[in-house]
Amino acid sequence: MTDLINSRVAGAAPDFAKRLFVGSGILTEATLGRIEAEIERYSRTERSYLPAHKKGGAIAYETLRAEFPSVVDLYQSAEMIGLVSRITGLPLLPTPTTDKSSCSILVYEEPGDHIGWHYDHNFYKGRHFTILIPIVNRGAGTDGLSTARLMIKSGKREDSVATPPNALIVFEGAKVRHKVTPIETGERRIVLSMTYCTDPRNSVVQESMRRVKDTAFFGLRALWG
Repeated sequence: MTDLINSRVAGAAPDFAKRLFVGSGILTEATLGRIEAEIERYSRTERSYLPAHKKGGAIAYETLRAEFPSVVDLYQSAEMIGLVSRITGLPLLPTPTTDKSSCSILVYEEPGDHIGWHYDHNFYKGRHFTILIPIVNRGAGTDGLSTARLMIKSGKREDSVATPPNALIVFEGAKVRHKVTPIETGERRIVLSMTYCTDPRNSVVQESMRRVKDTAFFGLRALWG
């Protein structure tokens, strides 16, 4: 499959000096439409709640592989891998199919859905990067978007990163502290999350720790799945 990504974005000069890249209009209209349609057809999300840290829904990679062909095609495509490799300046590979967060859908649609300050811990031998593509973002904000905001913290400074539909956010999650502020009643924010790594091998200890981490999003079954 070709022409998944807008050529304007694919050809942009990346600036990754702060381990963060923000772009807009990444997907072609056809690609975005297919992915949104797959999301709208699928109504089951796995809800999780960690007091004082996280509340929200998610759809794991194993489900995407069975029900979301357009999402998986994008994640595994040479176009996407080539783009994020060029942005980071490193040769990247998808993370394993056993990692439920390799490619997932994050769903913020109930009042108070959010995630607190955190790093995306790296459970692999190589450097690990997070890619976010908002698919749906609508609500009561003055810009027509939800009032939920992706926040990045550097020292004592906190900055808001714009996440309109079809934006592209690439960052090294183990180095960039971030959070998403709570969503309000009647709002909806759905984000495609993908991870890539320079070396996706890991040790037995790293794999065990990764499974424990995945329970925060996908429940206790992540320990064995």
